Parts: sequence; structure tokens; C-alpha cells
Amino acid sequence: MKRTIFNEEHDIFRASARKFAETRIAPFHDQWEKDGQVPREIWKEAGENGFLCCTVPEEYGGPGVDFLFSAIFCEEIARVGATGPAFHLHSEIVAPYLIHYGTEEQKTKWLPKLVSGDVISAVAMTEPGAGSDLQSIKTTAISDGDDYVINGQKVFISNGQLADLVVVACKTDPSAAGKGVSLILVEGDREGFDRGRNLEKVGYKAQDTSELFFNNVRVPKSNLLGVEGRGFKQLMEQLAQERLVIALRSVAVIEAALEWTVEYTTGRNAFGKKISDFQNTRFKLAEVKSQAVMLRAFVDRCLADHLKGELDATTAAIAKLQTTDQLCQILDECVQLHGGYGYMWEYPIGRAWADNRMTRIAGGSSEIMKQIISNELLGR
Repeated sequence: MKRTIFNEEHDIFRASARKFAETRIAPFHDQWEKDGQVPREIWKEAGENGFLCCTVPEEYGGPGVDFLFSAIFCEEIARVGATGPAFHLHSEIVAPYLIHYGTEEQKTKWLPKLVSGDVISAVAMTEPGAGSDLQSIKTTAISDGDDYVINGQKVFISNGQLADLVVVACKTDPSAAGKGVSLILVEGDREGFDRGRNLEKVGYKAQDTSELFFNNVRVPKSNLLGVEGRGFKQLMEQLAQERLVIALRSVAVIEAALEWTVEYTTGRNAFGKKISDFQNTRFKLAEVKSQAVMLRAFVDRCLADHLKGELDATTAAIAKLQTTDQLCQILDECVQLHGGYGYMWEYPIGRAWADNRMTRIAGGSSEIMKQIISNELLGR
């Protein structure tokens, strides 16, 4: 199906992004999975090629282009099954916090380094006792003269081992629930800031994911991102884009899984004929193709709305819910069509099956998406 939201300039960028993904990411991803993280050099290389923080304005060193360029790079990285480099987190989640809420000093200091890949960023929200319920976080940032003193713990933090700059969700007013949450920038070399072990996950093995510990970490109040006490609202305002990114990546993985499965079933024989000649196989592939086309059309509509600033939280939640739920179902079907080989780590379909189960959890679980949708539906 022809996608109508892209122009020739986007197509040229996609060709460049695809080449980068196929030649500089895919051949090395297996080693990165063994290492448990990607090298810093690949971040700098991505920055040098203009793939990071595409929407950062030119005055802060960025390309200053529209979000479609960001979407293209997300899709091409997902298409090769690369889950290690969390470029999308850095570019489409952290950078927008600085763009929308940062002071001029913060933007000038940090955005050019994010664009170049010289600084790797992360966002620390989830805690051992507070996952999707961000109002219940326990990490505190208590005012002390011209500083905040931060104490607490975060978990499941992507880019946690490599991050030079972390956006930390803290309680500046522990008694005020959501209205007491603030976002504070914490540099990776601050005294009292420690990284726990690189967590061993079922999938996403090349992406460093860590516990973070804050023990009397003192940062200047100039590190406050936005307005004190408005951190929860700031997080909510940016979640639509995060969920759109997850939807974009999910559809790209579905399309890749279909390609891998067609290639496998047309090249392998069973009972004297190709696996693709069995009616069950043909019907399963037809179902996947139909789902992929429908999801792509809807997500592209969400993309178009987002470009106009019209993507609302409920529609983003629908996109995230449907694409991730169907992604997991489709990957399971495609593994089945691969037989025993589908369960082997050397096959991309097996890796995708293990990696993408987390899409129904990250960025707000499927249950939270249903809550958002039902609240809007019922006027609550």
C-alpha cells in the first residue's frame, strides 16, 4: 500500500536510514546482545549522519525537520530487528522534554550534545513500587538552599548504563501526590548517583537496562526541568508521542516478520511440497498481511494528526494498544510457521518474538491503555 504522507525528501532520508540500519547496525547486533549494550561509537556515528534528534531546532544544532524523519529512522531500525540502540528514547522522548520545558541555558548546553551523540540520555520514571502509577513514586528531591537533594531508586531504565544525562521524576513535595512530581536533570557523574547491574532481560538483550540509585545526590535548582510540581503533567503531555513511536515500531516489526515468514515458508519443504503451499500457511499469511495493512493505515493517520498537533491521548492509546497486542499475536503465529527453527535465537523471528513482548508493558501497559480509552468513552 502506497504511503501518502511522505515526500521525495523523506524517501531520500529513508534510503540513507535503511543503509545505515543494514550496514552499521544489523551486522553487529549479535555481538551487542552478548555485550549487553551497544558501543558509544555507534551513537556518535548516528549523530554524525543526522539520525538523532531530527526535530531539534537548528539553533540548537539539530536538523530542525518534521517528525516524519524521526518516524522513518524508528521504522528502519525496527525493520532490521535492532532493539539495542535506544535511539528513539533519546531522540523522541528525552529531547522533547528539553525542547518543550527546558530553559534557554539547558537547551543550549544539552541539545547540541544530544544531536551529536556525544551525550546519551535516559528518563527515569519507574520505581520498584511504582510502575505505571507515577503519582506513587517515592524518589524525593528536597529543597536545600540553591540545591535539590535527591534520594531514591529507579528500575528498568533504558540507557541506564550509558546515560550521561537522566531526566528523573522526583517528588519535590512528597505530600502532594501527582502535584508534587517534578522533573530534574541529573548528570551521570554526580556524587551519590550510582548505577546498579545491567539487568538480564528475556529480550532486548543488547539494550542496557539498569537500576539507578540516588543517595543524597545534590544538584542545583537550575537543573529543574520546567516548573516545580508540574512534572506529572509534563510527562502526560509527552506520552502521546512516546506511544506513537511504539506503534510505529510495532507495525514495522509486523511488516518485517511477514517478510521473514514468507521467505522461510517459500524456501522450505514438508511432506513433498513447500510450506507456503499448504492452505493453512497461505491463510495465516493472508491474515497477517491484512492486519499489517490496516494497522499501517491507522498509524499513518495518527502520524498525520501528530504533525498537525492533533493527536490526542486516547487515539495514541488506541494505536499503542492495538499495534502491540496484534504484534505479539502475529509474532507467535509466525514463530509457529517457522516450526522449531522459529524458536532458535539465530532466526530473526525468534528474537523478535522474545524482544517485543515488552511492547505491551513499556510506555504504559495495555491495561492502562484500556483505562484511558474507557475513561474517554464513559466521560470519566
